[in-house]
Order: sequence, then structure tokens, then C-alpha cells
Amino acid sequence: MDGQSLGARVNGAKVWEDRWVRFRMALTAAGVEPRMHEDCRSWVLRFLKFIKPRKHSQAMAEDVEEFLAKLRAESKKDWQVRQADEALRIFFTEVEPVKWAMNWPESIESIPERTRAADVVRAPTRGQVTKQLLKRSDSGELPARYAGFLEVVRETLRTERYAYRTEQTYLDWVRRFLIFASPKSRREIEAAHAREYLEYLTLIRRVSASTQNQALNALQFLFAKVLKRKMGTLDELARAPQSRRLPTVLSRAEVRALLDVMEGTGRLMADLMYGAGLRVTECARLRIKDVNFGNGYLVVRGGKGDKDRFAPLPETLKDALRAQIEVARERWTKDRAMGVEGVFMPEALSVKYVNADKDWIWFWLFPSPDLSEDPWTGKIRRHHLNVNGVQQLVRRAALRAKITKPVTPHTLRHSFATHLLEGGADIRTVQELLGHSDVSTTMIYTHVIGRPNVAVKSPLDE
Repeated sequence: MDGQSLGARVNGAKVWEDRWVRFRMALTAAGVEPRMHEDCRSWVLRFLKFIKPRKHSQAMAEDVEEFLAKLRAESKKDWQVRQADEALRIFFTEVEPVKWAMNWPESIESIPERTRAADVVRAPTRGQVTKQLLKRSDSGELPARYAGFLEVVRETLRTERYAYRTEQTYLDWVRRFLIFASPKSRREIEAAHAREYLEYLTLIRRVSASTQNQALNALQFLFAKVLKRKMGTLDELARAPQSRRLPTVLSRAEVRALLDVMEGTGRLMADLMYGAGLRVTECARLRIKDVNFGNGYLVVRGGKGDKDRFAPLPETLKDALRAQIEVARERWTKDRAMGVEGVFMPEALSVKYVNADKDWIWFWLFPSPDLSEDPWTGKIRRHHLNVNGVQQLVRRAALRAKITKPVTPHTLRHSFATHLLEGGADIRTVQELLGHSDVSTTMIYTHVIGRPNVAVKSPLDE
């Protein structure tokens, strides 16, 4: 592209930027709420695309009628069609005036008599929106016509090197979004659909702030990386504020009671989660090479945020870990004899070190008793123990121990941090052991230690 052509494009972009500024000013003057300005702009853009290759100055009244009729044929709601009608009227009478717009056509028979712009363009009330959303759902079977598009989303996630669990989470949100919005094609997916879906999650399903933000992340990925376009006002959507919840923490006696009713591999994993502050996935993903008996530490690789860290290796678990390593070695030996594919390797290490996936040091510390299909390659190989099984074991153990608190494997990690602080450990040390990026995350445990911040005696005791 030569300099003259580039200059023309830059000047053209500036002219349109000025037009949009004038358009927003005209909408404001007409009483249109600022949150609806981007929607009005989207209708104008759709109309300009509709009349291509003609320019906006060559548009005719018949084009407006045909465009609005097309929207009605696409089953757009009446208020949306009226919104598009008024957006075009304001654009062609206030921003880029044309003669025929002075007598704006009554374009669709079923639309009631036009009221003032502020009434027409304003979105439905919260009560009306809620009633509309109650009739919709994001559950059920995904229509077959979306299967190919979902595969595109999956491939894009893998190209962008997202973790497998994140891939599964985002795919589930995209699947639910497609069921809810039910677009005819990927070209019909708009930011308005995403906003409606987030409203549905908030008003109808009443999801938590973290769940809503997770859905927003998935939709932002969909628009930015798959559809290759901006989400409009959705990019500026404020994230739901995170609720501040105190973690559930067990006393030392409760931890002892919980562990005493467990046995076998489940007991060893629970011991590690409490004794080293591991997340359940970090514990399940330990490999033989990650256990360092000589220096007394575990290496947690690819933890949350894809960060590595050291964790303490409890002295009392060394014998049990050596026994577990022998169990794993027996399974590894049988796999090698049967010619089973090697274990999953992170990143591109399977390419860099061709046979490393079959090496003993890369084998799982807690291998699954069954072979399974690798979702990335389709190969049948040995994976680590399923974390869902570990979670169920801990919950059942809490019931047997008669602990009247909601107990999960993560509760053991919370208890690890709290008991370290109670024992006088420095909070920066605990932060490093837990792998927190910000010390403010670790500070939450200072609110649940056995001794409150101030020594206050209840007036009832006096």
C-alpha cells in the first residue's frame, strides 16, 4: 500500500470517528440512555453493511424499509426493531442529513405509532427483562449445527495454549451460550446476546460473582480469539465484585480425626495436602522426580498460574511415600512390558525428549489403576488418579469423623496455612509455600487463626 492510499484510509477513519461522536451527542439530545448508545451504533453499522457496495449517502427510504423487514423476518423483538428504526432516523436526520429522511417512512405495519425517541430506544425495564429471561434456558443438548463451531473454539483454545481444565470450562460456557442465544450462524453472534446471557446468569440462575466472571472470561475469549471482533460495550462491562469469604479451617484435633478414619492411597494424599499445603490437582499430578527425600521437599510443577514452587516434605510421610513409589514402579514396569504409551508430558517436552514419557522419573506418583484416552492426542495411556475420587473420599471421611463443617480437599490446604501461622510462621514464608502471587491473598488466614486480632472477652462470659 502506497503512502497516498494509507493517508486516505487514515483520514477516512478520522471522519467516521467524528461522525460517531456527533451520533452519540444526537442520541443524548434525544434522551437515549448512554448504555444504549453502542447498540444504536451497531444498528447503523449493520444497515451500512446491508446496503453495500453503496455508500451511506446513497441510501434510500426503501432501503430502510427492507432492512427493518429483514430484522422482523429474523425474529427480532419489536423493541429491537424500533430501536434500529430510531437509530437510523437520528443518524440520517441529525448526523448525515438526507432529503428523504425529513419525512421518515413508517416502515413496519406491526409496530405501534412512533413515540418520542427517548421512549422508543430505551431498553425494557428490569421486570420486563426478567420475565423474558425466565422463558429461556442454557441447558439441554447442543444442536448439531453448532458442533463444527465448537470444534473451532476447541482448536483455538489449544492454539492459544490454554490449560486442559480451562479448555473444558470455556467450552462448557460457550456451549451454554450457544444454547441460550441460538444464533443462526456465527455471523449472527452479537455482543447484545452476550449481555443478555450475563443478565440471565445474574437474574435467573443467580450465580456467584466468581462464576459470572468466569463466564465473562469465556465470552471475551470467544469474541476476541474466535470471532475476531470486539465485544463493544461488553469489553467495558464491570466485573462482578468478589465476595470476601472466610475459608473453612479445621482444628488440629479435627484434622487428626479426619485422617484417622482414612486409609491407603487416599490417606497418603490427604496427609500430603495437609502436610505440604498442596491443592488436590497438585497432589494428583506429582511425578516420581518431584519427591526429593535427600533435601526434604516436594517440587510442585505447573501449579495455579502455571507456577513452580517448593513444598515441605513431612518427615513422617517418608516411609509411606517410599512404599507408594514401589507401588507406582510395579505399575510402570507392567506398562512397559505391555507396550503402553508413555505418560502425558507438559508443553513440548515429548518432542524435545522423545522417550522421556516412558522414563521412570516422569511416571506418576499416584497412577490411575485404569488406562484412559488422552484428550489431546487420542492415545491410550496411564494418567494420574482422578481428583474427583479424592474429593469424594475426603467428604465421606468427614462424615465418618462427625465433623460438622463443609470439608473438601482444599480445606486441608486452608488448615495447613492457618496452623503454620498459629505456630508463629512468617506470613511471607506461608505465602511462598502456598504459591500466592499477592500476600493479601495469604492475609485471609490471619482472620481465622485461633487467636483473634484483639483479645476480646464476650460480655456473656462476664
